[in-house]
Amino acid sequence: MGSSDNGGAAPAAGAEVDHLVVAAHSLAQGLAWCEATLGVLPGAGGKHAFMGTHNRLLAIGSAAFARTYLEIIAVDPDAPAPARPRWFGLDNPRLQQSVQHTPRLLHAVVRTPDISRLRAHLVALGLDPGEALAAERDTPQGRLAWRILVRADGGIACGGALPTLIEWQGRHPSQAMAPSPVALRSVELGGLPRQVTDLLLLQGVSWVPSGPSLRVTLDTPGGPVTLTTGPADPAAPP
Repeated sequence: MGSSDNGGAAPAAGAEVDHLVVAAHSLAQGLAWCEATLGVLPGAGGKHAFMGTHNRLLAIGSAAFARTYLEIIAVDPDAPAPARPRWFGLDNPRLQQSVQHTPRLLHAVVRTPDISRLRAHLVALGLDPGEALAAERDTPQGRLAWRILVRADGGIACGGALPTLIEWQGRHPSQAMAPSPVALRSVELGGLPRQVTDLLLLQGVSWVPSGPSLRVTLDTPGGPVTLTTGPADPAAPP
């Protein structure tokens, strides 16, 4: 990797896979999918008032992917419409039509200790990873606070291939999650330019030039389960 040209950007030391996002039409549908697909029910989650969404979380950390979890997220029907497009493209009519039938793996979120620096490098490569927004929610264990990149249109960059960046402020949510029998075995990202993969330099992640934008394998009580997104959309804005 040292021979490639990444625009002079240093690799993102400390960047790691943080969580996987599964979009659902409703949380009830997402819970049923998780139990049927992975053999377990997710734990508690919470509400994101400023985005009009809510979630449930499942610990999937492993030796290769520490402090990693699965997020099942849906539009909160009891929340007022947000003042801006919801994150992860959840307002996209095609996505909402798709998840009416079944939840789907949507995206990967990557944590970094310096979101501003890594964002600047991505912008220098001609990408639009979004602006850093401050977010928080209260939990029984205390407040969670983080900064996350969200595009103005709410979409996910590079047709979904570019992971969303997050920087936790203090406690990580996995610290309060009950252990689960599900563990993340492998992560494969596809459709990103080599300059971007060299910049992110994610531990344990395999990169492929084409194919699904995200493919993951999880060890579950019923055996390995592989989930994939669709291929990265080459017509999508970067």
